[in-house]
Amino acid sequence: QLHLTMSEKNKLTKSLKMVQDELQEKESEMKREISAHKDRLLQAEKELQDHLTEANRKNEVEIEACHKKISSLEHFISSQKLEIEHLKSNEEQLNNSLKEANQALGELLKIKVK
Repeated sequence: QLHLTMSEKNKLTKSLKMVQDELQEKESEMKREISAHKDRLLQAEKELQDHLTEANRKNEVEIEACHKKISSLEHFISSQKLEIEHLKSNEEQLNNSLKEANQALGELLKIKVK
């Protein structure tokens, strides 16, 4: 009976050892897979950060170009307003001169008719 019990114990011990070895191998394999997934995740995060950094840089360049264009357009509008004011002033002077000339012509025509 003791011999049978010892034999059964040995079989169970070997079986337990095999299960433990198998579990340890699966655990090692899972750790390798987790490590590989972490590496891929870190690489993807780095690539994403690189893309975001590049997109931000491009946006900053584009924003600066827009600011320059706005400034240029504001300067152009300002110069156009000055030109309009100058033309209005010239128009007023010309209208006044035309009125004076018409008045002088009217007086000359009156003198000529007499």
